[in-house]
Amino acid sequence: MVDDGLIPAHSFWGTTNCNAVNADGDICGVTTTSGLSWKIPGRTGDSPILGAGLYVDNDVGAVGSTGRGEANLYNLSSFLAVEFMRQGMSPLDAGMATLERIRSNTVESRLLNARGLPSFDVRFFLLNKAGETAGVALYGSAETHYAVCTENGAEERPFEGLLEGSPRDA
Repeated sequence: MVDDGLIPAHSFWGTTNCNAVNADGDICGVTTTSGLSWKIPGRTGDSPILGAGLYVDNDVGAVGSTGRGEANLYNLSSFLAVEFMRQGMSPLDAGMATLERIRSNTVESRLLNARGLPSFDVRFFLLNKAGETAGVALYGSAETHYAVCTENGAEERPFEGLLEGSPRDA
């Protein structure tokens, strides 16, 4: 669709996540799936699997994800990131540790680019009980942001990337 000029590259997203903490300190989260547009017959994505595309623990925080769902299913990534926060990591550190786990577990040649790195991207949206947030991605880009809304209004914040370059780097 992007190659055909039907949609701009910056709009080529199918999954979204929203996490929140209310005035009472209760946490919630939702991750949508891309739906029928990119549906592969017989495939169950990571969004409906608790711990993969979304995990919420009211005592700790919430993590949702977009990107290659199979990587999240294999690593139970959202659960893992919440557990890292439970151990005392900040949302940023928990997200980066989770991305490093995905990178180190990605060993099949069909999933690696010419540099031997994952040929896909994964992003996490992290929120802890204190209301601290982070957005992290396997591959960072100055052009990608996530939104945060507080009592002071809405703002965009940049994703922090684990790896330089692009998943498609030769």
